[in-house]
Amino acid sequence: MEKRLGATPAAQPTLLDAETRLPLRFLTCGSVDDGKSTLIGRLLYENHLVFDDHLAALERDSKKHGTTGAMDFALLLDGLEAEREQGITIDVGYRYFSTRRRSFVVADTPGHEQYTRNMATGASNADLALLLVDARKGLLDQTRRHAIIADMLGLRHLVLAVNKMDLVAFDEEKFKRIEDDFRTFAANLGFGTIRAIPVSARHGDNVSASSASMAWYRGPALLPYLEEIEVDDDRVNQPFRMPVQLISRPDMEFRGFGGTVANGSIRVGDEVMVLPSGGTSRVKQILGPGGECEAAGADDAVTLTLSDEIDVARGDVLVQPHQRAQVADHLAAHLVWMSEEKLLPGRSYLMKINHGAVAATVTALKHRIDINTLSKIAAKTLSLNDIGVCNLSLSRKIAFDAYRENRDTGSFILIDRYTNETIAAGMIDFALWRAGNIRHQHIAVTGAERSQLMGHKPLVLWFTGLSGAGKSTIANLVETRLHALGVHTTTLDGDNVRLALNRDLGFTEPDRVENIRRVGEVAKLMTEAGLVVLCSFISPFRAERRMVRELVAGGMFIEVFVDTPLETCIARDPKGLYRRAMAGEIRNFTGVDQAYEPPEHPELRLVARDTSPQDLADQVVAHVIKQIAL
Repeated sequence: MEKRLGATPAAQPTLLDAETRLPLRFLTCGSVDDGKSTLIGRLLYENHLVFDDHLAALERDSKKHGTTGAMDFALLLDGLEAEREQGITIDVGYRYFSTRRRSFVVADTPGHEQYTRNMATGASNADLALLLVDARKGLLDQTRRHAIIADMLGLRHLVLAVNKMDLVAFDEEKFKRIEDDFRTFAANLGFGTIRAIPVSARHGDNVSASSASMAWYRGPALLPYLEEIEVDDDRVNQPFRMPVQLISRPDMEFRGFGGTVANGSIRVGDEVMVLPSGGTSRVKQILGPGGECEAAGADDAVTLTLSDEIDVARGDVLVQPHQRAQVADHLAAHLVWMSEEKLLPGRSYLMKINHGAVAATVTALKHRIDINTLSKIAAKTLSLNDIGVCNLSLSRKIAFDAYRENRDTGSFILIDRYTNETIAAGMIDFALWRAGNIRHQHIAVTGAERSQLMGHKPLVLWFTGLSGAGKSTIANLVETRLHALGVHTTTLDGDNVRLALNRDLGFTEPDRVENIRRVGEVAKLMTEAGLVVLCSFISPFRAERRMVRELVAGGMFIEVFVDTPLETCIARDPKGLYRRAMAGEIRNFTGVDQAYEPPEHPELRLVARDTSPQDLADQVVAHVIKQIAL
């Protein structure tokens, strides 16, 4: 057995003493290079949790990658080669260790703004935030941002570790000034406890034991404080919640619903309800890792079987009928934006919550939070690392709790439906009941009956392409010929719509998204009236064209890509817009200072070259006639 090495000959830690107190899950956070990894590495070293071979490797790596010339404890946690070369933490590093008083799970999270998403990941499973500040620099934007995220993610306990005190000559006034600044900033946050501790992670001052260099500090050192602090974990006494992760049916005789109990407890024979459907049954059997059991509580991974064959799907939530979760399809939520692509209200994203997925649209961005003052700032979009409050509309109802009541069933992520990138972490605040009280009104005359009256099926013909590509010209020719054939049509043209319905919108990305969202809703209403709707819009983004396709559904969407090269469009320039855009007189002009995303798989691709607009229109008409025939 290899001997564990440390700085002092203290007694070896044992798990027996640690088991008397709940394990503490905490994360280290703060700005880049504030010493988070060094601090945790020092804690491991001083508590004899570094093996001989690891220590030897640390000595070698310190010479190769170290930042101080001496033993660099940060390298114990910075495991990625990219991290070691840059001297920063990129990934979330989890470490598990125990002292004689307590066991710990620590998440060492990145400080760089680019990796704020990783910090949010670490915070989502922690009980306490260990927020580091460089004593030379004081509070930075990233310090404040991490404090806000920790508060948003439900952490009620925070330790402000003012690090690198050795580099400010252990100045008491410097420490007190930083502590006062932070307490003033955090006065409107929801932390239950804030403990400020001056430390030097590099030299071990106030890390595991009090430091003689800071005799003016009368409080506990860091480790003794972490060993003693009480963090309530009352989840077992909260209402029962179990998001369904897996439907297990190995044969026709067994149908089980697997998942981890998020809150509360359940026993065999208890009545359960499936949300959002509302079906009820009783627990017939509980199967855990060790086999059948009578009960299960928070954090237990189990499979339940029910007495009745009711509908249960992945993403549903099992609750008890007298303590139900909320069910809604319109929500208010906080978002931490994690993508370099900006939030675009009106765009359809994918929300993943409770192991299920649902289409979600930000219908309104209420405000962005200023990380320096916590004030609310009007905004139309969120950029990388921004924090904001928004309203969300979902494609169907989901079961949830407010995040402040349940961190498991109240949290979600947003995913870009085109790139599959995780773009935001979200915390649900409450249901928007006003929106939830609106119900779809049944209409007596059906779409099929309207089609019979019209003599053809409805359809959306979506002409897309650059300005000057010929979209409106071809669309006009197509409608003229369809009208002559007795087809009931109408046209929505980009300029005409912006002169009326969408005259309040500009040409920024958020406004372009909202422009197409509104047009899509109008086109859908017109198809319900039985019409063939010709839509002529630049519609530069694939996501919005896909949104309209999914909105009308049923094969009623035909994408017509008028594929005219940019050079040809500039040469035509029928409205003189390219000339003005290239002169800087018009901003956000597609093809000049705003991108156009061409369709990847359009139903029709029209390439002019030597083909006249009339012949191109004939191609469209021939395709349409086949699609709309009853």
